[in-house]
Amino acid sequence: MKKLIILVTTIFFSPFLFAQSETSVDTIKVGNYIILKKRGGEDTDTTMPKKEKKNINIDISIGYSSKKKAKSNVSTNWFIFDLGFTNMRDQTNYTTAQSGSYFQILKPANGPVTENSTNLINNKSSNFNMWFFMQKINISKHQLNLKYGLGLEGYNFRYERSLSYRKDPMNFVFNDSINFSKNKLYAGYLTVPFMINFTATPDKKKGFSISAGLSAGYLISSRNKQISNERGKQKIIGNFDLEPFRLAAIGEIGLGPVRLYGSYSLNTLHKSNTGFQQYPYALGIRFSNW
Repeated sequence: MKKLIILVTTIFFSPFLFAQSETSVDTIKVGNYIILKKRGGEDTDTTMPKKEKKNINIDISIGYSSKKKAKSNVSTNWFIFDLGFTNMRDQTNYTTAQSGSYFQILKPANGPVTENSTNLINNKSSNFNMWFFMQKINISKHQLNLKYGLGLEGYNFRYERSLSYRKDPMNFVFNDSINFSKNKLYAGYLTVPFMINFTATPDKKKGFSISAGLSAGYLISSRNKQISNERGKQKIIGNFDLEPFRLAAIGEIGLGPVRLYGSYSLNTLHKSNTGFQQYPYALGIRFSNW
């Protein structure tokens, strides 16, 4: 009797068990692809062979397709280059400066150092900077960021006339008696910039952005390079009583692929004991990803 009950129960529920197995779903995941294999019940069309009466549906979807990749809160830009022009805002009182020991008159000479002695050739006075890296740290929604970096700034002040720098043994300047085909003062700084950056469209690499802040630099190289028919090429190396530290206001504007930069020195190029009160500034193009 017990065996008979088991047999009847098996025969009664077997269609339902079979139907359930026929509608089972197989899931296969390959990388970011998810493959769903669904098998339906038998077709009611009796004219088709038995093997073709099953419905097989395959769905393929890409995993995480609806999710955006999270932006990193810190991004780094390596080896940025600046190319621009430099000049000075000259506030020197040359009458007072003549009484100091830094301004000298050597014989033969082209007279005392005056405001005209320091005139620059504008299109040949250049600024070239190389930043080893710059980093941007997200402050708010990737629109407000902190930017900082480390690099080298180089200023080439190309003089129109014969202003010369010497050290023998004290540093001094004078108007030389000959005319130079090339006469420039170079000053190079190891600099750390800090800026607050605003980016209007953080999801786009070529949107509008603006940055402003300060930079602190330390003088690591300075020289007076001159070329003339009488003396050939000369390179006089020395600190020439230039101010060893430089503090500057800096800014940057990005519009599409174009980025412009500017800097203005908040302290003078020379030490206060020289009598010079010159404030260098620079404007140019920045070659950077952001």
